[in-house]
Amino acid sequence: MALATRTDRRPSTARTVWNSTVGKKSVMAVSGLIMLLYLVVHMIGNLKIFFGAGEFNHYAHWLRTVGEPFMHYEWTLWLVRIVLVAAVVAHAVSAYQLSRRDIRARPTKYVHRKARASYATRTMRWGGIILALFIVWHVLDLTTGTVHSGGFQEGHPYQNVVDTFSTWYGNVIYIVAMLAVGLHVRHGFWSAAQTLGAGSRSRDRALKATADVLALVLTAGFIAVPVGVMTGVVS
Repeated sequence: MALATRTDRRPSTARTVWNSTVGKKSVMAVSGLIMLLYLVVHMIGNLKIFFGAGEFNHYAHWLRTVGEPFMHYEWTLWLVRIVLVAAVVAHAVSAYQLSRRDIRARPTKYVHRKARASYATRTMRWGGIILALFIVWHVLDLTTGTVHSGGFQEGHPYQNVVDTFSTWYGNVIYIVAMLAVGLHVRHGFWSAAQTLGAGSRSRDRALKATADVLALVLTAGFIAVPVGVMTGVVS
């Protein structure tokens, strides 16, 4: 008579890490830093618009030829896009699951809540939603031209940017989103540093100052473009 045997498969290390709260927070931190690096580079590239149409359009073309001839036309750009999309998805999924886990752990509301923690949580949650909606609009506006005003011109990013920021709603959408970016970066950078173990009593002040400076520089740098169009500096 054969005896039935049962083998219990243990979850993989990656699965175990992902299922843990620390693992999800680490994914949020790493993916957030990837997006932060992209934002810094993207902001610097955007500021080239103040050097004229030729400089800005040349920069946009260069993005599509990076790595040639080893990399084919736009391959590097698509690689960056894939990494960025993966970071956004990982960040959003881990944030959502951590939020649901936190709600399940606290089925009843506290009588007394810490105002600062509540404010930070609301800022990150709503800021994330605003940024997610903005990314969709931004891609449809300046990448595919689907919702672009004034007639989208392929290969003429300078004129496309000017068209977008020549409308009141284009300015409102962009500026509100960039304010959300600033708040998100300010709190997110600090949280990422704590999660990855970079925080300490001696470094906390420097980390907070770095978060504040990053948030301020990014917000001001991005908003400078629509302001430049509105004031006629960029036309």
